Amino acid sequence: MPKAAAAHAQPNSAPLAVAIAGGVMTVGINRPLKRNALDDATILALDACFQAIPSGVRVALIHGVGDHFCAGLDLSELTERDTTEGLMHSRLWHRAFDRIQFGPVPVIAALQGAVIGGGLELASACHIRVAERNVFYALPEGQRGIFVGGGGSVRLPRLIGVARMADMMLTGRTYGAEEGVALGFSQYLVDNGQGLQAARELAVKVAGNAPMTNFAVVQALPRIADSDPQAGLLMESLMAAVAQNDREAKTRIQAFLTKKAGKVRRD
Repeated sequence: MPKAAAAHAQPNSAPLAVAIAGGVMTVGINRPLKRNALDDATILALDACFQAIPSGVRVALIHGVGDHFCAGLDLSELTERDTTEGLMHSRLWHRAFDRIQFGPVPVIAALQGAVIGGGLELASACHIRVAERNVFYALPEGQRGIFVGGGGSVRLPRLIGVARMADMMLTGRTYGAEEGVALGFSQYLVDNGQGLQAARELAVKVAGNAPMTNFAVVQALPRIADSDPQAGLLMESLMAAVAQNDREAKTRIQAFLTKKAGKVRRD
């Protein structure tokens, strides 16, 4: 672990392993013996972590400690709950994942191994997903006699479509990493063992953007996409006016006009 991050690291027994360096907050789901299955303590830790992002953090990165990103809900915690308790438990997940999707900074997920059930719901709350070739996606809720409760029925159809999600839940169908890029599960595919590093490189690039632009992409873009077209266009105009009036935006535009900033080129 870099020396700059060590002071911010949580103990190994914590449900999350958190480190901050260079404007990037790295959040590791730290239950490798459970394939990083999500229990209540981990959801509460995610909620607290993304509710109070330290100043100076410009982007967050979520990954799984060990061989897997997240195997979903820890079924050992699925004790007898009445309807009200089940509703409140689902809303806890919604709150935590909303903090990720609609927080102040972009969030990148580095995926490896199992991305199952609630783990796929967590990944879908992130803005960029980088998958290693060993990744596999599944929604086994149908075979477990339960239903998604972490926002998957809202977020996943926007990524992969209602019919594909229904097929996964009804039949237990799984998808691999290569299919996942084409279908919308992830935006990047890298070799095994390279996911975290690739995600870090993207995080550094994203952290170099103007904070107001990143904020607009995270906060305004999804709401514009979901709104009535005319309301969306008005919201876009308002956000564009706010962003271009930001001091850093003016500095960057001036740098481009004076040829101090490079032109866009294909890598």
